[in-house]
Amino acid sequence: MVTHDSPVPLYVQIKDYIRRCIQTGAIEVNGRVPSERELAQQFNVNRLTASRALKELVQEGLIYSRVGKGTYVCPPKINQALKSLSSFTEEMRQLGQRASSRVLHAAVEPATEQVARALTVLPGTEVVVLVRVRLADDLPIALENSHILAALCPDILDNHDFAHESLYHVLRHDYGLRMTYAHQTIEAKVASETELKALECMPGTPILSIVRVTYTDSDQPIEYVRSAYRGDRYKFHTELHLIEPAKQG
Repeated sequence: MVTHDSPVPLYVQIKDYIRRCIQTGAIEVNGRVPSERELAQQFNVNRLTASRALKELVQEGLIYSRVGKGTYVCPPKINQALKSLSSFTEEMRQLGQRASSRVLHAAVEPATEQVARALTVLPGTEVVVLVRVRLADDLPIALENSHILAALCPDILDNHDFAHESLYHVLRHDYGLRMTYAHQTIEAKVASETELKALECMPGTPILSIVRVTYTDSDQPIEYVRSAYRGDRYKFHTELHLIEPAKQG
């Protein structure tokens, strides 16, 4: 319990209380954590104290916030291995989670200079723009903004519903496109207002910003995608091997 005459700061005591509730199962995975108002009333503290406790637990990756819905216990982070080129749907299936999407925007548009440069085409070339929130077991994980050369997949938006279908599966099986490798960069960033809203997370939630260009087996860039993954729900790992230095002759 929280003791007001303890030398331990009140917000730290509240954090420890919530952590114990999670560890003992009193609050289950994806279970709702008391709000700052409820914690303030329960422990007779001001709301700023309760808010600090919750914010630090979010930063530690123990709980997550959904704007307008409350705060919940985090399931284990999705741990994605950086080993192979695969779609989000395939990745979630391998991890035993159900993938789904919310389509925010889908249209054929002229390529901007940035997109054209990535796809090695002239600015203004038609590209399919597909913006989706990617969900794992109904929880928003990533905001994905894909650009695909329209000439390689005519009428794709007329014939497919990407709220339910895998883009990579359609490109492979309906258009015969063989994606064989990609160049990808990952960096930590502060989420933008658009990303915060789409991912239903609170200001300060870290994101992993990913930029990827995917190539066919003929070395043609076909897709340029920018993604924002929730850093409190997602992590990547890879295996590294030591390369022995060449012996001096």
